[in-house]
Amino acid sequence: MNDDAMPCLPKTLDAFSSPAAPLPLAQHFQQVRQQTERLIEPLSAEDCQLQSMPDASPAKWHLAHITWFFETFVLERFEPGFKPFDASFRVLFNSYYTGVGERYPRPQRGLISRPGLKEVLAYRAQINQRVLEVLDRTDAKTDSASSTELAQVVTLGLHHEQQHQELLLTDIGHALSFNPQRPAYAQRWPLTPTAPQPLAWHGYGGALVQHGFEAALDGEFAFDNETPRHPVYVAPFELASRLLTNGELMAFMADGGYQRPELWLSMGWDWVQAGGHALPLYWQAEPNGRYRHFTLQGMPDVDPNTPACHLSYFEADALARWAGARLPTEFEWELAARQLPASSATAGNFVETAAYRPLPQQHASAHAPAQMLGDVWEWTQSNYNPYPGYQPWEGVVGEYNGKFMCNQFVLRGGSCATPQSHIRASYRNFFPPDAQWQFSGLRLARDAHR
Repeated sequence: MNDDAMPCLPKTLDAFSSPAAPLPLAQHFQQVRQQTERLIEPLSAEDCQLQSMPDASPAKWHLAHITWFFETFVLERFEPGFKPFDASFRVLFNSYYTGVGERYPRPQRGLISRPGLKEVLAYRAQINQRVLEVLDRTDAKTDSASSTELAQVVTLGLHHEQQHQELLLTDIGHALSFNPQRPAYAQRWPLTPTAPQPLAWHGYGGALVQHGFEAALDGEFAFDNETPRHPVYVAPFELASRLLTNGELMAFMADGGYQRPELWLSMGWDWVQAGGHALPLYWQAEPNGRYRHFTLQGMPDVDPNTPACHLSYFEADALARWAGARLPTEFEWELAARQLPASSATAGNFVETAAYRPLPQQHASAHAPAQMLGDVWEWTQSNYNPYPGYQPWEGVVGEYNGKFMCNQFVLRGGSCATPQSHIRASYRNFFPPDAQWQFSGLRLARDAHR
């Protein structure tokens, strides 16, 4: 989700810190909206215009679209005498809400040079003020149905914006990777030398478990695709103590992994052949046999102890087969995540760290899998399907997740570009199997030895 602008870190890491307790809604709204604008501070207006592929969007479009969401779903419904900031924005910045009306073609978002970045930021400022006024007017009506509905839609919009914060970083990273100067989005984050951590296996007994969102466990908010909570039988399995690393990825490559069809799904092998894939995305082989890779911090050497990322589902599945293992199901992953000690659940590397890349595991993890939350999204072998009894939200916002339940695989755990307050054990991310530009990696699983 990512020159002439000076690369820089956020002004303070506290700017991204998650509150210990839920903030009042108006304060939370201001915090999340400000976080997004901090993310574009290292970028020039020209950077914000770039669209490197149809699946990515310009940073300027992200800024406008998440503002369009609040204008369309909050102000149109709750602001007396509503008037649009600019009527043409209703089409320009609609993503996929067919219930709202016409949409500008996604592959051509980079062609929208006007409105410029300055006007988009003015759009954000005005809509922010108007939403805050609506929240202020309804603050005294805490028992009214409209006040409850307003709070629900604004809360959804804030989690939607946090998704776009991550997409903004991954998209600008992909766009900057095409520049032969290999410009950095952020200052280099020096890696402290770490010893390689051994891979161990954590066993889990078979059980009928309750799966999915539970407010008492996961907080006050969930997307509709995390519900309803339902029973799932999970057979005995084992999960790797750590994420698969760049060092293991290099061993896979040295063993001819990208040239061995027996390691790949049929569609995956077709993808390798059609795309001429011989290296992971952003990697470059050096004459001395070493590798460098493009990151949001420029073009550093590949660190063998850092979790591998920017892997497609096809690559993750092939790596698991090569290692004599498999990918976990999303049900196995969630069962293990539910059993993490509280300290493990908050110890991951999220966007708040301002590293903008996965970090190597610092210490051995004897009692629980390490880095299950943060650093890289973990591919699972689970198709992105509805849970039994799934019902999308009513109205146009019901288009949010359900319409994508086809040809996608589930990822879990969040990444180094995910806001920490946005992630939970029940969170389901999803992408098609050839997607690489996200911070996606893997953790090995296997059936329990009998």
